Amino acid sequence: MSGMIDDAAGIEPALGFVPSEAKIARREMLGQLVKSKTFILGCIIVAFWVFWALFGAHLTPHDPLGQGEDVLAPPSTAHWFGTDQLGRDVFSRVLAGASDTLSVAPLATALGIIAGTCLGLITGFWGGGLADDTISRIIDAVLALPLIVIAVLALTGLGSSNSTLIIVIGFVFTPIVARTVRATVLGERDLDYVQAARLRGERAPFIMGKEILPNVMGPIVVEATVRLGYAIFAVAGLTFLGFGVQPPSPDWSLQIADNYQLLNSGTYWWTVLFPALAIATLIIGVNLIADGLQQVVDR
Repeated sequence: MSGMIDDAAGIEPALGFVPSEAKIARREMLGQLVKSKTFILGCIIVAFWVFWALFGAHLTPHDPLGQGEDVLAPPSTAHWFGTDQLGRDVFSRVLAGASDTLSVAPLATALGIIAGTCLGLITGFWGGGLADDTISRIIDAVLALPLIVIAVLALTGLGSSNSTLIIVIGFVFTPIVARTVRATVLGERDLDYVQAARLRGERAPFIMGKEILPNVMGPIVVEATVRLGYAIFAVAGLTFLGFGVQPPSPDWSLQIADNYQLLNSGTYWWTVLFPALAIATLIIGVNLIADGLQQVVDR
């Protein structure tokens, strides 16, 4: 009978019913995130704007692009956020304005994270070698220049479009992410599990992709959320300067660029205030998510 019990006890591990340490760690991390008020609040804010980015053009009370005769009307029951200098409803434009920002910024962040992670893995794993020295010197040279200058020069030469904006911001983020990932990989490459993989004769790409990468995903995810906040700000700044999203989009930064001169009169404040608050709340939401992730990863 005892032998049958022992055999039964060994069936679960053989069939894979016992969760691995990685799965247990992920479950614990998820449980901590669910309990984090900071993380939950950030998710609510970001989810709100994602919803309007996806469906805002169909659910807004007025046509975001439709012009009216009621020009520069102050906030009222008819127009909650007032109207701009072309008679367009600011409330509807703010709700619909999340679309371009939340299509460009995440893709630019993803590009920078993927490219930066690949470079960081290579330079960290081969730290001190020719590949590390060469790539590190290139990264240092790029980081020595003001990143906004690189972005403006690139957009001036390549032209303004959403796809160009994604590539430029992703390129600007790549060396920053690579440096962060490299520092994390340097702390992992000499640990026992990496040495064991080397003794088994595993090749470097397998060790980097299957052994090291899963163990450095925590810092990479945190870096991704932090970069997303910077990407939103970068998209807003470049669009304001005329290098990003182009009219007739109801993009928040375009609204500010089109109406900021009205602030000089001190009268038509609503045309700029509400789009600016929209940008601020989205960045705050992303930063709250990053803070919640950072708290869990650091435990």
